[in-house]
Amino acid sequence: MRKIDVKSMTIDQLVSRFAEIGISQDEALLYDEYKKFRRLYSQMDEIDKELRRRGLEARLALVKLFDHSNMQVRLQAAKWSLGVAPEAARKVIQAIYDSKWYPQAGDAGMTLSNLDSGLFKPD
Repeated sequence: MRKIDVKSMTIDQLVSRFAEIGISQDEALLYDEYKKFRRLYSQMDEIDKELRRRGLEARLALVKLFDHSNMQVRLQAAKWSLGVAPEAARKVIQAIYDSKWYPQAGDAGMTLSNLDSGLFKPD
C-alpha cells in the first residue's frame, strides 16, 4: 500500500480515511493480525496528528463517527476525541463497554479504567 499524503486531504477525507482504517482494524482483530493492526494504528495516528495541526474544529470532525455502524470505528473515534469532546466520547466508550461485544468492550473497559485512575489523560 502506498503512503497517503494526509496534508493534501480535506477534513472530510481524513475522517473517511479514519473510518476505513477502523474497519480494517476490526478485520485485523478478527483474524489475529496484530502486525497489520499496529500498522493501521500508525496510519490512524498520522491522521490524528494532521487533524491536530489543523485545529479544534478539525479534531471535532471525528465526532461524526460516534454513530458509525462499525463498533471499532466508533471506539477509535471516541478514544481519539476524548481531549476535545470528553463527555460525548466517554458516553460512546461506556456504551461499547456495556454492550459486552468483545474485543471492543474490553478495550473500552480499559480506557474507562485508565481515565478514572488518571493513568490516561487525554489532550
